[in-house]
Amino acid sequence: MNVLDGRVAVITGGSRGIGLAIARAYRSAGAHVVIAARKPEGLAAARTELLRVEASGDVRTVVANAGEPDQAQRCVDQTMEWFGRLDILVNNAATNPYHGDLLDLDLPRAEKTVRVNQYGMIAWTSCAWKAAMAEHGGAVINIASVGGLIVDPHIGYYNATKAAMMHMTRQLAYELGPKARVNAIAPGLIKTELARAVWEARESVLTAKLPLRRLGTPEDVANAALFLASDASSWITGQTLVIDGGATVLPIGVEE
Repeated sequence: MNVLDGRVAVITGGSRGIGLAIARAYRSAGAHVVIAARKPEGLAAARTELLRVEASGDVRTVVANAGEPDQAQRCVDQTMEWFGRLDILVNNAATNPYHGDLLDLDLPRAEKTVRVNQYGMIAWTSCAWKAAMAEHGGAVINIASVGGLIVDPHIGYYNATKAAMMHMTRQLAYELGPKARVNAIAPGLIKTELARAVWEARESVLTAKLPLRRLGTPEDVANAALFLASDASSWITGQTLVIDGGATVLPIGVEE
C-alpha cells in the first residue's frame, strides 16, 4: 500500500537497526528516503540493501552527526535540493556513552548525551520546519525509549534524556500545530545488533513474563512509524506510543 506515495522522509541514524527498518517501510510505502548517519560505509551498505527491494521511492544518503546542528541543516538543504520537499522527519539517532549511577556521571559524557538525544531532536526538527513543514505541513516522529518511563540501575541518564524527548514531543506538537504533527515511539528491548549483548544470552528469561512472550524487532517499530507518518494518524499529535510487548503493564513484583 503506497500510503506515503511521493512523500520525502529524512531519517537520522538510518543506516542500521530501527532507522534502517523505518527507511525500508517508508520506501515500500512509496516514499523517497534520505538516511543520515555518521559513517559513510554504513550508509553505502544500507543504501545497497534498500535498493535490492523493488519500490518506487529513491534512496539518498548524507553523512551527518545528529548532534551537530550545522550538519542537520546541510542534510535538510540537500534533501530540498534533491526533492524540493520534506514531509517526514524521524529523529532516531541516539547515543549512550555512560553506564552507571547518576552521581558518578562526568560532564563531558552528560553533554554528549544531551547534545545528541535532546538538542539534536530540536535542531533537526527546527531545520525541517523552517525548510518545508511550516508552509506545507508534515510529520515528525521521535524515537524515544520505554526507559524514559522506568528506573534503571545502569542507564539512568540516557533514560532521562528519553523522558525529556517525550515531553518535548508534547511541547513541539503544541508549537507546530496545526501544520505539523509531532509524535514519539517508546520501544522496549528490540533485537538489534547494537543491543545483542543485552538480549542474546538471556532472551528466554527476558521474554518469559512478557504478555506477548517475545522481544521486539526493528520491524515492529517501523510499522508504528509508518502509521504515525501516514494520514491514518491525521488526528494524533503529541503522543508517545509504547511498543514493549507489554513489559510496562507487568504487576509490581513480577520478575523478569
